[in-house]
Amino acid sequence: MKKLLCIILAVCMITLLTACGSKPKEKTAEFKPALDKNRECSITVAGSYDNFEALEAEFDRFNKTYPNVQLSYVKLDNYENILGTVLEGKDAPNIFFSYNWMIGNETYASVSGHMEDLSDAALGLDLDCIRPGLINHDADGRVLIAPVFSRTYGMLVNDDLFKTEGLSVPTTWTELLAVCEAFRIKGYASPMMGYSRKSSSCFMNTVAYPLFLTALAENPEALALANGLDPAAGEYMRPALEAVLRLIQNGCIDLSACDQIGDNYEKVILRFFEGDVPMMICTGDTVSGTKKRESKSEAFSKAPFNYSFAPIPMTDDGGYFIDSPSVEFSVNKDCDNLDMTNEFMRFLITKTELNEMASVKRLVTPTTDLSIDAVYAPFAQVPSDHVIFPEVLGIKDPLTVQIRVAAFRVGTGEITVDEAVAMYGSFK
Repeated sequence: MKKLLCIILAVCMITLLTACGSKPKEKTAEFKPALDKNRECSITVAGSYDNFEALEAEFDRFNKTYPNVQLSYVKLDNYENILGTVLEGKDAPNIFFSYNWMIGNETYASVSGHMEDLSDAALGLDLDCIRPGLINHDADGRVLIAPVFSRTYGMLVNDDLFKTEGLSVPTTWTELLAVCEAFRIKGYASPMMGYSRKSSSCFMNTVAYPLFLTALAENPEALALANGLDPAAGEYMRPALEAVLRLIQNGCIDLSACDQIGDNYEKVILRFFEGDVPMMICTGDTVSGTKKRESKSEAFSKAPFNYSFAPIPMTDDGGYFIDSPSVEFSVNKDCDNLDMTNEFMRFLITKTELNEMASVKRLVTPTTDLSIDAVYAPFAQVPSDHVIFPEVLGIKDPLTVQIRVAAFRVGTGEITVDEAVAMYGSFK
């Protein structure tokens, strides 16, 4: 009895110690207004979106605290070329879309010169709620850009179709090839589909880009060659290009069927909603339009099905989560009403509001909570060593052009893999 009592006491002590040492449940900090709630002023956000309903919903939520602040969103045509001029004008926006490649770029020196340091502790922005790999620091350690949405590459999966056919969603390259063959035997001519008319947003790049980045992430010297557009870096594209080619040659993808899809947004979504495509290759930006288009699809309205967005399992270790900012905001430090502008940013850059906006727009949230939308739940299961942050890695834009064009030209049969490898650095 004494021995049994000692064991029970020991178990209780371990339980108590474990409970005491466990990490407390994370609490979301509640926004507390710091300025006069009756303040009257206006704030303008400028960007390249045609419309931004998710942001306008945030305007309404902010107005519950500050009812006299007029917030508006404006689209600027020819955004990248006109932004510098607009920021120098008398009606300069308070907040504007910005991109990491603007930092340190002489062409955009005037734009970055207007950017406020968002890491200044006095501003009180909760940058810790954002996945660290999405936050860019300049040479001086400043944070001039705050991610609002994230993007990635993957495939829309018709989960119900897999269940109906008694198949499992593939998680490895071997499983992917096998399940495509199984679908073909069952009469599905193109188990995988995607947009293939032009190199921009083509499914070939969506397949190849993550694999290319994976190869570069494992070899810093190769990354330097690739960013420098050195032809020697072409060899590191080879596995990615061969994978694209194999999907087509093995009948996983019917290129002629893909060519009938008019664009990589609405047309891709509506084709997927026909219900006979097990896997549709696309980006997270495309997925953002799915909810609104469910009612636009006659086929989906008649026979709705469950679907999700998952990494393409291009290796036998599984798929990769290429985690990159999609939309980012900067504050114009020279704008009117800078204090209220920062107050709005303090309100917006929180887990609650960023998740809310991502939910409305149905884009990937930049916060640490990837489970807010079931569609993106598969990406929350990707192990940390399979998550790649291109900005942290140091990927330059010219590099992305090389793999995008090479993958497209190889996939369409215009050039061979060997030719593409030798041409690295010359693609426009």
